Amino acid sequence: MKLRQKITFSTLALSLSLGIVAQTTAASAEEAKIQINDTYNTPSYVVERWNAPAGLTNEEIVRAYFSQNKGDFKLQHNTYMDFEIIKETPDKQTETTHLKVQQTYKGIPIYGADQTVKLDEKKDVTAYFGQVIPELESKKIDMQASVSEADAITLAKAEIEKKIGKVEDYDGPIEAAPYIYEYEGDYYYTYLVTASTTQPAVGFWHYFIDATNGKIIDSYNATNDVTAFGTGVFGERKRFEAQAFDGMFRLFDETRGDGVVTFDNTTGTNLDVVSINKMFTDGSAVDAHANAQITYDYYQDTFGRNSVDDNGQILISAVHVGDNWNNASWNGRQMSYGDGDGIRFHPLAAGLDVAAHEMTHGVIQHTANLIYRNESGALNESFADIFGVMVDRDDWLIGEAIMADGTIGLRSMEDPTDLIERRTQAPYPDHWSRRYTGTLDNGGVHINSSINNKAAYLVSEGGEHFDVTVNGVGREKTEQIYYRALTLYLTRSSDFSMMREAAIQAAGDLYGSNSDAVAAVEQAYDAVGVYE
Repeated sequence: MKLRQKITFSTLALSLSLGIVAQTTAASAEEAKIQINDTYNTPSYVVERWNAPAGLTNEEIVRAYFSQNKGDFKLQHNTYMDFEIIKETPDKQTETTHLKVQQTYKGIPIYGADQTVKLDEKKDVTAYFGQVIPELESKKIDMQASVSEADAITLAKAEIEKKIGKVEDYDGPIEAAPYIYEYEGDYYYTYLVTASTTQPAVGFWHYFIDATNGKIIDSYNATNDVTAFGTGVFGERKRFEAQAFDGMFRLFDETRGDGVVTFDNTTGTNLDVVSINKMFTDGSAVDAHANAQITYDYYQDTFGRNSVDDNGQILISAVHVGDNWNNASWNGRQMSYGDGDGIRFHPLAAGLDVAAHEMTHGVIQHTANLIYRNESGALNESFADIFGVMVDRDDWLIGEAIMADGTIGLRSMEDPTDLIERRTQAPYPDHWSRRYTGTLDNGGVHINSSINNKAAYLVSEGGEHFDVTVNGVGREKTEQIYYRALTLYLTRSSDFSMMREAAIQAAGDLYGSNSDAVAAVEQAYDAVGVYE
């Protein structure tokens, strides 16, 4: 259910909000967990019971919660600071409700400033996650727009095509949305323009265009590529759904959501994969199509999720992309698979864990939408790996079956240091103290993903790591914990510490606060050096 409920925090509204001050009990205060963001000095998460007065709506509860804690969130001077409840997710199993909240300034969303507020069965607040950015009035942001959304799209298209050449067909509409965007300590009124391309290069382009003058403030490509992943076409016989089409058959499955379709991109344009009979001979297309269906079924059967957006979004795969392209990617709208060069990689479409990894980026896009940079980007990649191995389910290696050069895989969740990150020739870290802090790989999104990967492995399988013993709880509980953390707790700017607490909360929701699952999560993150 989509909501658009605005909560305005003027000085007057804060001082008079409902005339209520609800108090935290002494017992809950002793159990409180609070993580403070180093940049803004506001809470990244607060885990404690805040007793809401009876009879309030969810909107009023959120207003009262922020009002009482306005000092911690530094809201007292933010006359123009608003919060919009954009989604409510009731959970009948746990009798809880998760509210997704977006912080705005003068009605414009602030990029990366979204929050999750959890209500229990009594409608008391028991957890807050997210990032509140304070004191924006002092930043003197120019809010006089002289550039339209259409202008911003034109400017972004020009920059994209300057980078990759003329784009004949974008993979869906180019979208623009207004945001307040922080860049190198300054705040700008911008349009975020996003565009998806397959030819002449795969990209999920993000451009932040200054709404006041049309300048490009920042940009990046979030294709979520897995350049070290590789698959081979091994000749296994697979069964999948196709469609009778114009006297022939094509790779289109109408039985799952809005469809699962696989295209041949050899010519640079997505074309139907067809056969004169029910036997398809294009191995990459067969594997991509079957793997997309398997991944769809996994999310549906395991979590009740209907495709990547939970609303049946069509799953599009394109094979034979590029010229011996050593890559696979999700570009915001479709999967793209290269054929590999036969030296380092086989055709990438045949890897089930690769397909599940890429489609999970779509799930992430429609849930926490983790920013594809630094620690939040590393979590983005880690979740794709976690669910890649959960769908594959044969081991804890990523891309192990598809390396042409004899490498055992791209990443090992069990032993990250066993493999090398090819971008830097540095080992994957297995502890936060060993994390990569450079600027390559969008701040180490693939490299540092191994820290959270190792924690997830330990939650499931247990073991001893850095003198910490973890008692694992198995794959079934682990996948539920991480899915719940991703979809209900984490926000765009979440870091490793927030990941730890989100997993603790998810485990407690599902299995009880004193359960073996909560203990396993706490032990696992202790073992990889991620603490409260």
